[in-house]
Amino acid sequence: MRILIVEDDAAIVSFLIKGLKAEGYATIHASDGRSAGQLLSSNNEEFDLVLLDLGLPGTSGEDVLRALRQRDASLPVIVLTARAETADKVRGLELGANDYVTKPFSFAELLARIRAALRTSNQSVSTELVVGDLRLDLLTKIAWRAGRRIDLAPREWALLELFMRHPTHLLSRARILSEVWEYEFDPGNNVVDVYVSYLRKKINLTGLEPLIQTVRGVGYRLVAP
Repeated sequence: MRILIVEDDAAIVSFLIKGLKAEGYATIHASDGRSAGQLLSSNNEEFDLVLLDLGLPGTSGEDVLRALRQRDASLPVIVLTARAETADKVRGLELGANDYVTKPFSFAELLARIRAALRTSNQSVSTELVVGDLRLDLLTKIAWRAGRRIDLAPREWALLELFMRHPTHLLSRARILSEVWEYEFDPGNNVVDVYVSYLRKKINLTGLEPLIQTVRGVGYRLVAP
């Protein structure tokens, strides 16, 4: 389990890293909102939970949380803050936090809240993925766009699932080839481009916005209409 700690107080960071490491968690630290935003939007980083201070220098914790929820509605976030007023707690929860812990706090209490958030996250796995007007049923393996059914071949379905699990993220050809075909990247292999073309023809319905963008020389990203 990897936990992103977004906190600018060095003493608290040291306290959290030490305690979480002893409990078997891997940690990554960001000391400001800008760094946190970069980590959370990176294609190379995956986290199971975020501990987020609201009072960050530069980009605020609220802005980090708001941007995260636009990309990922399921990643558990526990807010750590000195703001103890009820109105602040309500605002944090309304922005998408899963829990709210007021400083100072005991590590035992925080650990219990982390475990509870992770349990809830693991139990709430959806049977469908939704990005804008595009929906993918993970049980029937049928896609729908704007209410219209789209039948997919197995590789097309796997490719669309990858895109929909990482909406707006730039996915390199090497990553797509590895995750969908389990191949090592070969610059001379154009199977990714061929199947992206197949998929585009199926999901880019007449009168609707194109969903898959090409980033020249790198790969592709799925965007919400």
